Amino acid sequence: QLRLVETGGGTVQPGGSLRLSCVLSGFSPDILDYHAIGWFRQAPGKDREGVSCISSSGDGTDFADSVKGRFTISRENAKNTVYLQMNSLKSEDTAVYYCAAVWARGPLSNTCVLPAGVYEYWGQGTQVTVSA
Repeated sequence: QLRLVETGGGTVQPGGSLRLSCVLSGFSPDILDYHAIGWFRQAPGKDREGVSCISSSGDGTDFADSVKGRFTISRENAKNTVYLQMNSLKSEDTAVYYCAAVWARGPLSNTCVLPAGVYEYWGQGTQVTVSA
């Protein structure tokens, strides 16, 4: 069973930065080589929204239009960890942020997608609040 744990959430002023971490465990030591990882968020009263993703090869990434130029995604294979660096935060970025994983090898290894329904394994979420 694959397990994902998000950390790094908190409260920050508009214009500030946060870095979220998603640590994966279980399955195998090379988890990230077999799974695409996505970051999602859900604000109160809104649907879950895809924010960013990174492919199992590490070569492919995607971002929601609302975060392009402000957020970056990266991974550290030795730690089975994927990071979401969030800069220039806005009040509308306030949400619970989740990371999720989906098996992706072969022809799928260089791409990732943002629809939440594709992802099989989910973390418990971490709260991000942007407020003055």
